[in-house]
Amino acid sequence: MLKILVLHGPNLNLLGLREPEIYGKTTLIDINKELMGFAKKEGFELTIKQSNFEGELIQIIQEAMENYDGIVFNPAAYTHTSIALRDAIAAVNIPVIEVHLSNIYKREEFRHHSYISEVAEGVVSGFGKESYFLGLRALINLLSKKAKK
Repeated sequence: MLKILVLHGPNLNLLGLREPEIYGKTTLIDINKELMGFAKKEGFELTIKQSNFEGELIQIIQEAMENYDGIVFNPAAYTHTSIALRDAIAAVNIPVIEVHLSNIYKREEFRHHSYISEVAEGVVSGFGKESYFLGLRALINLLSKKAKK
């Protein structure tokens, strides 16, 4: 059975409260419940974690190498600032799909660059909570193709 980690970055614990005109009114708890339901329906094991701390996110990514087949990661603001997260993803050698609720390319100029995209298998951006489900489907597809080789 596939084991997948969904990792949420900083401030995503404030979904539903924080800038609802950008991120919507759905809470992270609601998204996580839907993700768990999707995993059960599709038949894979899902673990979900969130942290506001860069070092903790790095630790989780490093530990994922031993425990998961892939990661769906919303690095949030660290997308645009963290070379350390980029390096952690490059080091673990498991597939990562980068996801964002908002379309980062329709936002402020500083959000247009992602350090994570350089080492991610792919990026899903701008579809709200659906970005997570699209990222999971892409990751499952990718892992299935690798398993057949």
